[in-house]
Amino acid sequence: MSDQMQGGMAEAMRLIQEGDLAEATAVIQRALGGSSLGSGFAPVASPDAPSGVGEPIDVESSVVDEAPHHRAATRPAAGREPATAPRPAASPLLLGSVPLTMPDSMPLNMPGGFPGLPGAMPSPKEGETDPAVVPTGGRFVERSYTNQAGTRSYRLYIPSGYVGQEVPLVVMLHGCTQNPSDIAAGTQMNTLAEEHTFLVAYPAQAQGANMNKCWNWFKVSDQQRGRGEPSLVAGITRQITDEYKVADGRVYVAGMSSGGAMAAIMGEAYPDVYAAVGIHSGLTPGSAHDMPSAFAAMHQGGPVTPRRDISTATATGQSARIVPAILFHGDCDKTVHPRNADYLLEHYCAAKTAGSRDEVGGSTPRGTVRQGQVPGGHAYTRATYRDAGGRAIVERWTVHGLGHAWSGGSSSGSYTDPKGPDASAEMVRFFNQHPKRER
Repeated sequence: MSDQMQGGMAEAMRLIQEGDLAEATAVIQRALGGSSLGSGFAPVASPDAPSGVGEPIDVESSVVDEAPHHRAATRPAAGREPATAPRPAASPLLLGSVPLTMPDSMPLNMPGGFPGLPGAMPSPKEGETDPAVVPTGGRFVERSYTNQAGTRSYRLYIPSGYVGQEVPLVVMLHGCTQNPSDIAAGTQMNTLAEEHTFLVAYPAQAQGANMNKCWNWFKVSDQQRGRGEPSLVAGITRQITDEYKVADGRVYVAGMSSGGAMAAIMGEAYPDVYAAVGIHSGLTPGSAHDMPSAFAAMHQGGPVTPRRDISTATATGQSARIVPAILFHGDCDKTVHPRNADYLLEHYCAAKTAGSRDEVGGSTPRGTVRQGQVPGGHAYTRATYRDAGGRAIVERWTVHGLGHAWSGGSSSGSYTDPKGPDASAEMVRFFNQHPKRER
């Protein structure tokens, strides 16, 4: 790195710490010779182009016209125009491989969309009267959980049909600057819970842990079983299963953006707890270990990391199993590069550990690819990869034209795009197909 570049980056860091993001951006632009910071994003390949990742899977392709189920009740109220997700501002830091000394406590998101992961829109106020958050008859209670890692509040949706019978539980992890009511409104997961009768938990990241309430998926201390934020999310999950009638093997975790990255970590750190995982616009577990590597992974993708499910299961005395996953990502995402979806796919399909008793059964999974179009909305490609017994172990949805937003979500919440296939409904369908099987 040139002296000019190094000095410019040091000055930019000082300005960021002082909160002067505009001037920090200008300093970096000058250090880079006036080039656009947005050009640091690699071009998005077309759906038919090679991804650049070694293909781990033999794919049998067929093309069908498939329109996913949409929930008419979740559309915006009459007179309100559906809004696509606001595009986050370009990140004022283009880290790449530039070695910067950054404080470990620095958030992944700064006010004004830095780098927008996600949430430029104001979040709805906490409350139990908004029908976009709490369907008629349901209850949205606020609770908290404490362990050696700290305290986190959470909200639990209890559908009107719950009268003490065994029901599934879905744990939803929000993105940066969001809160439980915001992601509940945007994903409409409570509406689905009311329709299908299951509990939904929404852990809330503490602002004291991250300035913009991002889950700290990029910190080594928050990527491991029994430590940090994974222990808190798992503790919330167990508190609910202890106090409510949650069906055995029917606990799931899903998330958006930083919440999606943390959901992936939860599935691998606790394969004995979660039966399947839903990851929307997320990254692979262990793809970053500090702030510079986090920005590099978000902007450039990767790297591919080995799975930890099997070693974790072995350490806890469980039979090894691969936690099935459903992945959603927009191919126009400018915040978390779409290449991360390629790496997640390879990550989930590369598990062929000797002696494993997982769903893959030691053989390379095969898949089918289907294409479809939402009427008046986005086209999509859906790839399903199955084990030797024909059971889907990974399902990947690439939504063409979607940015950094929850596909098919309601404009009642932030960072949603109603024009996409309904990610919430598809995740619930996938979860219903994947109870955790006894070994």
